[in-house]
Amino acid sequence: MNIINTNDKRGLTNRSLRIVKLILDENPVIKEVITKSDSFDEAFEELKLRINEYLDENPNINYYIKNKGGIIDNLSWRDMAVIRLLNYIKHEGTEYTDPNRNNSLIISSPIKNLFNAVKYGKGESNKDFFLDMLYLFRQLNGKLKHKLPSEQKIKTWMTKHASGLSESVIKNRMENKERILRIIIGEISAGEHQSKRFYFDEGMTEEEKYQRALKWWDDYYFHLRFAVRSPEKLNKMLDYSLRPTKLKTLNDAYEAGIPFFINPYYLSLIDVKVTLGKTGLDRTLRDYIFHSRELVEEFGNIVAWEKEDIVEPGKPNAAGWILPEFHNIHRRYPEVAIFVPDTRGRACGGLCVSCQRMYDFQSGHLNFNLDKLKPKLSWKKKMNILLNYFEEDPQLRDILITGGDSFMNTDESLKLILDSIYKMALNKKNANLDRENGEKYAEITRVRMGTRLPVYLPQRVTKDFVKILSEFKEKAGKIGVNQFVIQIHVQSAMEVTPLMKRAVSRLLSAGWLVVNQLVFTAAASRRGHTNKLRKVLNDIGVISYYTFSVKGFMENYHNFATNERSAQEKTEEKVIGRTDPELIKEISHLHDDVENVQKKIAELRKKYDLPFLPTDRNMLNLPGIGKSMTYNTIGITNDGRRILEFDHDHSRNHSPIINKMEKVVIIESKSIASYLKQMEVMGENPEDYSTIWGYSLSKTENRMPVFKYSEYDYKKTEVMLNYQEDDEE
Repeated sequence: MNIINTNDKRGLTNRSLRIVKLILDENPVIKEVITKSDSFDEAFEELKLRINEYLDENPNINYYIKNKGGIIDNLSWRDMAVIRLLNYIKHEGTEYTDPNRNNSLIISSPIKNLFNAVKYGKGESNKDFFLDMLYLFRQLNGKLKHKLPSEQKIKTWMTKHASGLSESVIKNRMENKERILRIIIGEISAGEHQSKRFYFDEGMTEEEKYQRALKWWDDYYFHLRFAVRSPEKLNKMLDYSLRPTKLKTLNDAYEAGIPFFINPYYLSLIDVKVTLGKTGLDRTLRDYIFHSRELVEEFGNIVAWEKEDIVEPGKPNAAGWILPEFHNIHRRYPEVAIFVPDTRGRACGGLCVSCQRMYDFQSGHLNFNLDKLKPKLSWKKKMNILLNYFEEDPQLRDILITGGDSFMNTDESLKLILDSIYKMALNKKNANLDRENGEKYAEITRVRMGTRLPVYLPQRVTKDFVKILSEFKEKAGKIGVNQFVIQIHVQSAMEVTPLMKRAVSRLLSAGWLVVNQLVFTAAASRRGHTNKLRKVLNDIGVISYYTFSVKGFMENYHNFATNERSAQEKTEEKVIGRTDPELIKEISHLHDDVENVQKKIAELRKKYDLPFLPTDRNMLNLPGIGKSMTYNTIGITNDGRRILEFDHDHSRNHSPIINKMEKVVIIESKSIASYLKQMEVMGENPEDYSTIWGYSLSKTENRMPVFKYSEYDYKKTEVMLNYQEDDEE
């Protein structure tokens, strides 16, 4: 075993030493092993011997190890702790590059750290590390029990979180709306804004101006035109309610070149009042649009998370796919590719501070200059070249239009894009007429659009916009496209407003299923928060699709909720939306009658007595290939951040390169102790989260049939024309 030396001369704090004493008092065997050993190597070997004795008596663990992870359902709470300790022993002294700490080299030495603490009271580890070790041993000795919360307790947690459809919230936001409009009216009257679309006639009274501005509120161009682009303006719009520390962070962000773009509608959802028992209800919204100190400090040094987004002409990306030379197509999987048009759709309706594209904002590839994002004269020709990639690929059957934000496209651009996709799909279908069974290409069966505008700016979903979607759905449905999906990003039930509800109703009326992808930020990870969101979304006809762990490194430290919390949430909270085979079968037919899907969801919830349909999967977008929540904890840093080894989601079809790829190792940016402290600051009781310490391994949930592709009535070819591995000639 290669143990790399570290500086073990520093004395531990009294707090750390008290935790070490607790470990020894509660675990006589550990105390005996360390105190009676003359050296670390001796203690290490003795500990391994004791663990192996336990293994001989527990076939479930041996089966788990032999099958390299496989089945975890038969493992006990204590078994999971034994597996983590085994992994710590196996990887003791292993060196890792830590992207969270400027790619510095760190060493996972939990056993040596504990040995040095007991023997000498010295070491580089802090209290967060020792707390994690304390709870590991409590899981081993039975002191930390896996007691699941009752259904009533879970529902009580849900009631703590408000909905944007409640009367009191709506009333408060009407006041916010008036305040914001009055400010904008004053600025226009003072000549601070010049616009041919938004102006006042000479001699208009204040009331006449206000009535005109009220009509503007339902015009999405108004919100884009008057979006806040500076901390000073933001504070003014929020009635100067920002605290000095937050305002300083925002000013520093502005100076660092981090974009500001928050539209008046979304600002009206932010509460400026301090109300006992209600302050903090909008915390998830605030954390999604207000820059954090860590983002400011890291901006300029942010690195891209997804490796397969790095594309070189003529060379395969990390997933093995050769893509067109333009940076308009992103691909991980055989069946689906992302399509990013060169239009205003490359912009967003606002900046999400945890955005995976922050790297592109840093480099200047993304911005909020809408004029620069107008379609170029050559775009139509270029688009046809790009769509030929879909048409001529034997496996692609699913196109996801994103950006930016697909709903930021003008009506004219969107119609051009959808018409071109229809022609591509028709050409692909017709070409199959001349191919033998077994040689036929995958035909386009699913079209998706990724957007946050129904949440950020629901006024964008106009009747004309919906008409374009409806007409495309009608004609594309006749050539075999049978799944039309809008993927939205709702973070909180507080974002579900009457206007957002109207937008969703319009999208459903066009025959497009609306699904949600939640980013599981720290604020969104509070007990009951995600369940409340699932319920409120179901109420308006939206089903949950993914619950994503925050990705990225230190820039997202504030919003990062540990993957252990995600595993805890799916096991202890989402479980009340239980499923059985008959319900799953019924959910799979939601595509059949999307116009009435809100009614169908309500019927299913009533029939099976469910608060919501648990259709989403808790996942992490890996910085390699694909999504997964199958992980094993293999190490821990000196400051208590866990080191996770992720396996891929084997329930879906991957690029063949997956068979040659190693597992993905991720060092979390935050310790569990730090996460729990953050929850406490948010008003949560850390005791409600106590079992989080034990979630050291997890398995990806099965995919719901409603998200699977329909079957072809022919045999498709297995040929892959745009795939190549690096070692191929």
